[in-house]
Amino acid sequence: MRSLNRRYAVTLPGPVGGHAPPAVVVVHATDAVGPGGGLIWEDAGGRLRVEIAGEVATVLEAPAGCGRHTCLQAVPLP
Repeated sequence: MRSLNRRYAVTLPGPVGGHAPPAVVVVHATDAVGPGGGLIWEDAGGRLRVEIAGEVATVLEAPAGCGRHTCLQAVPLP
């Protein structure tokens, strides 16, 4: 399937009040389907799992410190 070869860059905001820059994580498609019916995408370590619709990544599982952000920006990569 063509979409399985795609990648997205997901922007994780820095901690509130920490003045840290945002982090960008690259995610790849998995074979799993999310609660919204779309593919689940995850980073190489499997710590960040999202379901992407358009340019919005809905967080399903995230590393510590990112949990309060339920929707993140997702940008398709070449």
